Amino acid sequence: MSFIKEFKLLLKARYPILYIPTTEEERVEYVIRSCVQLYSNRGIYAWDFVDGYVGNPNDNGYASRNPLQALELIERLTPTNPAIFILKDFHLFLTDISVARKLKNLTKVLRNQTKNIIIIADEVNIPESLKDIITVLEFQLPQPYEIKKELLRVQESLGYSIPEASLNSLVSSCQGLSLERIRRVLSKIIATYKEINIESLELIFAEKRQIISKTQILEFYPAKERISDLGGLNSLKLWLKRRSGALSRKAIEYGLPSPRGLLLVGVQGTGKSLTAKAIANEWNLPLLRLDIGKLFGGIVGESESRMRQMIQLSEAVSPCVLWIDEIDKAFSGIDNQGDSGTTSRVLATFITWLSEKQSSVFVVATANNIYKLPPEILRKGRFDEIFFIGLPNEKEKELIFKVHLSRLRPKSWTSYDIPYLTKLAKNFSGAEVEESIIEAMHIAFSENREFTTEDIVSSIEQFIPLAELNHDKIDELQEWADAGKIRLAS
Repeated sequence: MSFIKEFKLLLKARYPILYIPTTEEERVEYVIRSCVQLYSNRGIYAWDFVDGYVGNPNDNGYASRNPLQALELIERLTPTNPAIFILKDFHLFLTDISVARKLKNLTKVLRNQTKNIIIIADEVNIPESLKDIITVLEFQLPQPYEIKKELLRVQESLGYSIPEASLNSLVSSCQGLSLERIRRVLSKIIATYKEINIESLELIFAEKRQIISKTQILEFYPAKERISDLGGLNSLKLWLKRRSGALSRKAIEYGLPSPRGLLLVGVQGTGKSLTAKAIANEWNLPLLRLDIGKLFGGIVGESESRMRQMIQLSEAVSPCVLWIDEIDKAFSGIDNQGDSGTTSRVLATFITWLSEKQSSVFVVATANNIYKLPPEILRKGRFDEIFFIGLPNEKEKELIFKVHLSRLRPKSWTSYDIPYLTKLAKNFSGAEVEESIIEAMHIAFSENREFTTEDIVSSIEQFIPLAELNHDKIDELQEWADAGKIRLAS
């Protein structure tokens, strides 16, 4: 449901207090005023801490630096006077006992009047005592038609025409930015190139990278890996190959639903993270990495807000690959309610989005321990497929040696005794194979010579693989996969 539709519905249903988390204060106020002007005959009163109420001559400057007085005006106005009260940054005063009490008292009054309080804040910060009376309403980032309108406005002011193909590319590139950010980056483009053209895209992407990095939740991750860098995993590779064009416009026109994503489960060092990077590079899509540990904040409602922010940003950047590393660590304590149910609520938001999302966001989640994952994630309909990546067999291990040696020594890699090294590296993961080669390089480099098969042999003999250190759990996981309870990647 769009913001305007939901906003109208909540006004009609007489929800007394709406809370809109957004950094686009000016834009959301404009949308509210436009909506009220079109669909409702109400007065609008806007308040902030410094200037008090503005826009109405009778109350201009009233309640400046006094949030409690700002609420008293709502009560003072006659019941027959329909009105909307926009309170900016009011979340900062919700912990004040007098303000909280006044809001509770006002709620009883507003249910019988055509008045609504709208709190605009840049973050969700609602005390537990007020959660039942405050309704959070999401305000989406600018939609393509809004971005196109802004580009056309700039185009008109500059007095020249942007080709339609370039215009559509620019609109897609600007998705995920606030309207104010779009205006600033357009000014930067004009100052740099003297015009808006397809070459401007790099400046827009740079702005996006900066915005996303500031969230400290998502980050643009450079992906240079290729599917061919994965040794073995033929079943997984075939599955990915069949879906390589599933996020394209051609696939949409064909009527093909956008793929949700996949969950990769398996032993550490078997190539789960490498697969996520390779998918993004192979499909020529931006890779967003979610630091899931940073989702959880200490303030009530903050974690849920960060999850919603993550969803909003990833959808705005779509089509893209969203990489969630070690998802099992985030939701392993789902049965422990020591966090007052925060983990459960964040999980509920996440799996609901996975099930219902229409956007072209391909989610690649990785997990080391299947037993720590809540059953809700594993249920059909969350991910398109769940793959198990176990320790490589001899054939796969040989391929892994070839991949790494041919990358490190493209001219001389055939001189290494790869079959012998493969047999020697028993119970080694792909990451451990790579590490043994690097250790051999360190040995040879310290002696000012080229590394040899013997150096790798020496490195392997000194290496204790994880499968031997933690063999009980790994054997249990492998047996669970072999029992047919999950699709094998090999």
